[in-house]
Amino acid sequence: MEELYRREEVFSEEGIGQLAGRYREILALLGEDPDREGLVKTPERVAKAMAFLTQGYECDPREIILSARFREEYKQMVLVRDIEVYSLCEHHMLPFYGKAHVAYIPDGYITGLSKIARVVEAFARRLQVQERLTVQIRDCIQEALNPMGVAVVIEASHMCMQMRGVQKQNSATTTSAFTGVFLSQTKTREEFIHLIGK
Repeated sequence: MEELYRREEVFSEEGIGQLAGRYREILALLGEDPDREGLVKTPERVAKAMAFLTQGYECDPREIILSARFREEYKQMVLVRDIEVYSLCEHHMLPFYGKAHVAYIPDGYITGLSKIARVVEAFARRLQVQERLTVQIRDCIQEALNPMGVAVVIEASHMCMQMRGVQKQNSATTTSAFTGVFLSQTKTREEFIHLIGK
């Protein structure tokens, strides 16, 4: 699964060149001089940055989970909290960033703890909305492990609200998605909320 972290290096030279050409045009349309010393290499840098920031399209998050799925009779909550999230809002292509908290209660299978963080990363490194990102993480873990339940909470700040539009710098958005016992058992859901400090 290391491809997720090396796509910038292997992204075709031709593809980077095409993206760079478009960014050069954008600079000119914005009234800048793309030949100015400080901007000469900017189109290529931005093209490489976009390749990196959208590398999640190149992997299958379900396969990430399945690559480290183990039979285990543990039936208590497994929580990975404070997973850093960096993504691009699909509406303005501006960043949103924050933390994801992901829990599941196994029913015969567990996965490597790092795989949970990698699944978050795989979905986040796409053009996204926070609501869909939350549900995609939940559904991926549910489908790959078939646990008794999955809980996902994401707290994020959106630059499209902070830098433009309403310009509310201290605003944050929280989304949640649950399956199984996290939906049906209030006590289980409350334990999760308590553990993530909400």
